[in-house]
Amino acid sequence: MLNYTNTITEKKSYSGLQMTEIKPIMKLIVRGKKREFLSAVGKSLNLLLPTGANTSSTSEKITALWLSPDEWIIYSNQISKSDNNDYETENLLNNNISKINLGAITDVTDQFVLINLKGDKIFDLFETGSPFNFNEFRNKKGSVAQTILAKIDVIIHNLNQNEVNLFVRRSFSQHLFSWMNDSASRL
Repeated sequence: MLNYTNTITEKKSYSGLQMTEIKPIMKLIVRGKKREFLSAVGKSLNLLLPTGANTSSTSEKITALWLSPDEWIIYSNQISKSDNNDYETENLLNNNISKINLGAITDVTDQFVLINLKGDKIFDLFETGSPFNFNEFRNKKGSVAQTILAKIDVIIHNLNQNEVNLFVRRSFSQHLFSWMNDSASRL
């Protein structure tokens, strides 16, 4: 049985900004290069992995984010059962990718925390702690950025103009959430 401990125990709301951890969500890192790898993932998931830099693709159940030419993070669009860490998607990919040496599948569910941010001040918050220029990013639905926020590595997925998913390593999540609370209170 999975013993999932939340690092962020509260939901925060400010004028124009809401922040909450979405948990538990399945997160997998998928790596591979060959055409057969891309084809096998597509057939297994009914989803084509994005091949353009900083893009994403979404189906009803999962979302895939491009991280590098041979690396993607795949995460569930629905909350998983909290008492189970056996994921159908992971098992399917292990059988169709890893076991036949087309690529590698790594479960990073416990490594990354997913924070959902909503509101019209999301990018104002990001701009106070990141060197990344969000001008074009904020208008591109589905775009992905790997950047630094408050000196912490993050992955940001733009769901639409006023909603993003932010992935941060678990060990930095409380510090980042605290920094976001402090910064958001001053916007």
